[in-house]
Amino acid sequence: MLNDVTFGQYYPASSCIHDLDPRTKLLFLIVYIVMLFVAQTFYGMLLCLALLLATVALARVPFGSVLRSVKGILFILVLTSVLNIFFHGGEHVLVDLGAASITRESLVFTVFLLLRLFLLVMASAVLTLTTTPVRLTDGLESLLTPLKWIKVPVHELAMVMSIALRFIPTLIDETNRIIAAQKARGADFESGNIFRRVKAVVPILIPLLISAFRRADELGDAMDARCYSGSKNRTRYKKLRFSAGDLVALFVAAALVAGVVLFNEYAAQIWPQIYEYIVIK
Repeated sequence: MLNDVTFGQYYPASSCIHDLDPRTKLLFLIVYIVMLFVAQTFYGMLLCLALLLATVALARVPFGSVLRSVKGILFILVLTSVLNIFFHGGEHVLVDLGAASITRESLVFTVFLLLRLFLLVMASAVLTLTTTPVRLTDGLESLLTPLKWIKVPVHELAMVMSIALRFIPTLIDETNRIIAAQKARGADFESGNIFRRVKAVVPILIPLLISAFRRADELGDAMDARCYSGSKNRTRYKKLRFSAGDLVALFVAAALVAGVVLFNEYAAQIWPQIYEYIVIK
């Protein structure tokens, strides 16, 4: 039932993307998110899409796994799209429904919003598919090191994120086992109205919560048995080091942001007729 969920799972492969420093990949993701929201034309969004496809190809991860990462937010995407189409407003009305209306501006805004959310989630999935939770934690902790000066528990926050990512596949497997066990006892999760389906989920949630608390208690005991004491006097077996590939990746990210900005600045001059229809006002 939940086998399609790929967020938080690592896909082992030999590629230049896997070999990049996790700090580089985190910075690249931040830059990519900035690109998505800076892009105000379809040409800029196509550039973002091309970058994502090129990254997936270089990472040698299945594109289906990246695409399935969007499955978890489909309901949010549909709800957000409906609300924006009917209530965003605009000057050029296409369909007037009285209290609500569909305008050309609302359609353009909705398309841009969907593209941004799709690409953002898929880019985040590429990060988790190409980076182990341990390296991702080390990279995040390294980037947040300046916050230690103001007494922010950076190591503890990074550890919490690492544990959360690590237990996503475990909890998914546990949920599938509970569903299989409940179906063997005659439970029906697919028929009936929405209220009956929500009620049928209760026999899944209670055992899942009990299992999650039990695993958390066992993990705490294991950490205590190994004398874990947080970041105090803690060293790493593998230290993070930037390579030439990391510098190239950061340079490419900066160049692409500049390209998106140029698209926004000069699109009106290069494509004056198209620009009026594709730019978000």
